[in-house]
Amino acid sequence: MRLLVFFAPLLLLFEGCGSSGEKPPPIWGGMISREIDALGIQNWIIIAESSFPVVSRRGVRTVVVDAEIPELLDYVVNDLERSEKVTPSFNTARELPFVSNDRAPGIEQFRKDLKTALHGHEVRELDYRSLSLLAHSESSKFAVLVLKSRTSLPYSSVFIELDSGYWDRELEDELRGDIQEAERKAQLEQEKENETIGGGN
Repeated sequence: MRLLVFFAPLLLLFEGCGSSGEKPPPIWGGMISREIDALGIQNWIIIAESSFPVVSRRGVRTVVVDAEIPELLDYVVNDLERSEKVTPSFNTARELPFVSNDRAPGIEQFRKDLKTALHGHEVRELDYRSLSLLAHSESSKFAVLVLKSRTSLPYSSVFIELDSGYWDRELEDELRGDIQEAERKAQLEQEKENETIGGGN
């Protein structure tokens, strides 16, 4: 009995050591996951640099996160890759590759870290002004989640568009084509029927 009492703390210690290799989730992780889970198709996530403005228009929610963009992006990408309801498309500023390290110290390392955090996903490059208008447009009907990071580098924000995870645009185009074809055939059938009736008179 005494041996069992003696070894019990050691067993707990070894169990703790065995799990120490796993990186613990960030303290903000659960909150971010809940925010993302509430989004659907045609919604956007902006992982923003620290100077990104707080937008007052309805439909835009800003959350300040104590993390750099690559760390935050890595977490978001992992979360989206596990999702079955949405699939992401990634957009960055066209200006980003042209920002020199002399003008913005740390930008070269940031670009490397950003590439790693994207997990090999393709990225479209668009003018930053066009991308930032997504959050500011009063005519927009979609929801935008802005995750404001502590990264202080120009043109470093990442814009993520969400599409359906189980019904993509190609399938939607095929469906619309099938509907149009069915309507065309129905119209032809109706015209033939009308001709037959007219000929009988």
